[in-house]
Amino acid sequence: MLAVAAYKTVFDVSEVERKLHGIGQDGNEHLRGTYQRMLATGGERLAIKPQDAPEMSPLCAELPNFGAPLRDIQRSLALCADSRDPVEIMPMLLLGDPGIGKTYFARRVSALLGTSCAVAPMNALTAGWILSGASSQWKNSRPGKVFDTLVGGEYANPVLVIDEIDKAAGHAQYDPLGALYSLLEADTARTFTDEFAEVPIDCSSVIWIATANDASGIPEPILNRLNVYDIAAPDAEGTRQIAATLYREIRNSHDWGATFPDQPDADVLDVLQQCKPRELRRLLLNAFGAAKLDHRTTLAPKDFDFERLHRQSRIGFMH
Repeated sequence: MLAVAAYKTVFDVSEVERKLHGIGQDGNEHLRGTYQRMLATGGERLAIKPQDAPEMSPLCAELPNFGAPLRDIQRSLALCADSRDPVEIMPMLLLGDPGIGKTYFARRVSALLGTSCAVAPMNALTAGWILSGASSQWKNSRPGKVFDTLVGGEYANPVLVIDEIDKAAGHAQYDPLGALYSLLEADTARTFTDEFAEVPIDCSSVIWIATANDASGIPEPILNRLNVYDIAAPDAEGTRQIAATLYREIRNSHDWGATFPDQPDADVLDVLQQCKPRELRRLLLNAFGAAKLDHRTTLAPKDFDFERLHRQSRIGFMH
């Protein structure tokens, strides 16, 4: 897909200069350094968009259980292609069991658009501050993920994944999802202010993808701002396609991969289509190593250590 790019202002340099000049000699050095980096990089970032409506068939084949969100993305891209309009993709929530490819989907969407992808894990201990940062008056405070992604990155329209949004633990004094009430609305996202830097940044072009296993714990006002998609686990044929894609991805991303064929044998895929999608990468990497040790340049069913995988699964279950 051919892409075109234009520059968009994401923050006002003069506002940063004013903030920098307001820091006294005993001021927060991390904050001072943040402002200096902002001035060094400038306030403009690239906004990427497709020149033509993209061909989605390969991606739909690669991600067979994500047909509904991919169709909606295709419609959004068709509207802005061959026009001066920016990309507008509605914030989405992907609901489904762990390991079915939700985060991988987000990374593939960013690759389709030619932009970057950042992940904010909401199950982390720092989830309370991860989106909007913490005040510079606090010890060891820093900007949040939204600020870092836009100000520290190249793009005005990155894909930002709110991973496991249902795991965000509320706090009596701070709502870790509070920033999303403004970030998920284009009008208010234009003047989002990180609590550390306290400089408005334009987040209206960010492409939001939230993931969750269960929607029951997500506040209704946030759900109302998201297009919700129930993502089922792929069937055997879908898992087979995912395994073939992962095989090629692993092979093509390593120097040693050139010694292996472009496609795995059918009997290898017969074995892999019976596995869970989240297990495939680990199984394939170990299988490549087993084949190399055996001085072979093709994978065989015997290369897959299912006993070890099941043992690890049992240990994970007990913990």
